[in-house]
Amino acid sequence: MTKTLTLLIILQLCIANAQSYNQSVLDFQQHLNEEYKNPDESPLDKKDLKRFKGHDFFPINEKYRVVAKFTKIMNPTPFLMKTTTSRLSMYEVYGVANFELDGQEYQLNVYQNHKLRETEEYKNYLFLPFTDLTNGDQTYGGGRFIDLEIPEEETIVIDFNKAYNPYCAYNSNYSCPIPPKENDLDTQIMAGIKK
Repeated sequence: MTKTLTLLIILQLCIANAQSYNQSVLDFQQHLNEEYKNPDESPLDKKDLKRFKGHDFFPINEKYRVVAKFTKIMNPTPFLMKTTTSRLSMYEVYGVANFELDGQEYQLNVYQNHKLRETEEYKNYLFLPFTDLTNGDQTYGGGRFIDLEIPEEETIVIDFNKAYNPYCAYNSNYSCPIPPKENDLDTQIMAGIKK
């Protein structure tokens, strides 16, 4: 009887955690859609804004929420990240994230923007641009982005369910960072925002 009760409690906790996680992703999706519907924040032009009903997302899949080993780079070399225009932005590789997905090992560089880190709001902000094998088919051809914060531990959570498109996917008037080759994943990331 005690074993059955313990298993039942564990099962209920697992279900509650899954529901809580799903809700956090749904909240992210709703916030993104609200931002794009707001004419003061949206990258959409007036014509597209009128037609916009909401983004299309892959189904939420918790396997795409990975806990990566995070190694901070000591004394990183600043570099100019290419964008979709002639503009260049100063970044540095803040750290390297190593993780496993479907039994394969992957590595991604995590970047910090020099200009943003000077502001109070973004001083802990990290930037993860990436490409994968869905680009150009199910997702935007130029790759997708994930927002992160400087971790306190030696791990960092990368949630591909919260991957979003750069503004230039919607409007060519924007200048967007191009994910460096080092962040090209040789797998399909069937999570986050679609094309």
